[in-house]
Amino acid sequence: MRIRPPKTIGWGIALATATALTLTVAVASSHGEGSTQGPGGVSQNAPVGLTLDRDKQTIRSARRVDLTRGFATLPLHRGTADGETVWFVITDTSDARIARQLGINHSPKLRNVRRKCPHCAQTVRSNSEILGRAPARFEGAPDFSRSRSLVPGRTAFPPRSFREGARARPGYSPFVTVRGSGVVYNAPIVATGDGPFDVTTHTNTHDRTLGIDTRRMTTDHLFIRGFSNGQPILYLSFDSSDAFTAALERSTFVPALADLAFANGGGDARSARASIFTFVNAKRGLERSAPATGASDGPGRAQGLTHALADGLPNRDAAVANPEVLEGFRLGADVSNIFDVFPTNRRERDRREYSPAWDLQVGVYSRRAVARGLHGLKQDANVVRRLAARGLITSPGGVPLGSSNVVINCPALGFLHSRPRGPRTPVAGVQP
Repeated sequence: MRIRPPKTIGWGIALATATALTLTVAVASSHGEGSTQGPGGVSQNAPVGLTLDRDKQTIRSARRVDLTRGFATLPLHRGTADGETVWFVITDTSDARIARQLGINHSPKLRNVRRKCPHCAQTVRSNSEILGRAPARFEGAPDFSRSRSLVPGRTAFPPRSFREGARARPGYSPFVTVRGSGVVYNAPIVATGDGPFDVTTHTNTHDRTLGIDTRRMTTDHLFIRGFSNGQPILYLSFDSSDAFTAALERSTFVPALADLAFANGGGDARSARASIFTFVNAKRGLERSAPATGASDGPGRAQGLTHALADGLPNRDAAVANPEVLEGFRLGADVSNIFDVFPTNRRERDRREYSPAWDLQVGVYSRRAVARGLHGLKQDANVVRRLAARGLITSPGGVPLGSSNVVINCPALGFLHSRPRGPRTPVAGVQP
């Protein structure tokens, strides 16, 4: 049955682009490998491979980052929502002291999450002012029971049909404050119920969850390989304000996030958002001869929407039970977006610009850019801006490159080689 696409901003991007541009362009059980259940909880863990050096993690609390199957093992926290058990992680906070205590990213911009948007964050009740130190009662949670579907179109993008998987129930946002505190956390819910947990078809877990262990209190979450400031990075993906983006990135659809302050807010301290970039008609393909640590920026490496739809096995579940999907991601099959800034940036003003709430800018290479072969891998936001200033990259429909008003919750996780030190030379007259 053909799925009728929702009327969302992201689908509008797909349709506008389709009309404006001719593209050139280990078997496991249903509960996951190693699933056990007994007194004290459930242990369902992804197999262990090569590990990223800890000094390359920005989320220091991550127990380990696995480069073989592409996941981070994160501390897991228990809560409730509407009487149901929920399980969540914490990746970022607006408070520097708490960020150090919890080993997570510091994002001052999260203080602006509720600016003119009370529903953009939820208030949780807890016996501790620091989230995660005691059980928390949430106002809302995602519905993970929905089946995700994504069928590529004739030229991969736009898709023939799609259906987001997880969807926010009333009251849910990944951004939370503890009642009585002004500190804002990024605390997405990744599973519901008391287990066993479906980490294959994800009927009660996030679509990027590869394992849940409620004994050791950890979860294995699939990361994305991207870029920032000219360096290969790793980041997590949890939520999106747009249904198509949520389907493509295997994240939770949270429409309320589109109201975050504010579109094109990158570079503005009053905004909750930072800038992130992707492309419609970039070159596609997986990295050739990728090392054991996985794709970075080697030959054949590609990125963008057409690439992810064509090479990312988009309609298959991300699971240990589907090793070919995880191997595709290891070779670079994901969208591989470009962060404008990163928590490791040298200048404080750049570090303060970091936010896990990313304002998505969708680039379309001009016919001239494609003819000149300029639609290859990009690793730095200001390189994209320079091409846009020359008219070689636009937004869909030929308008100047800018916000699509799609917000994606993608916390920085770490970097593969050298730490991103900061945006490259700014474009004249353009805010970094």
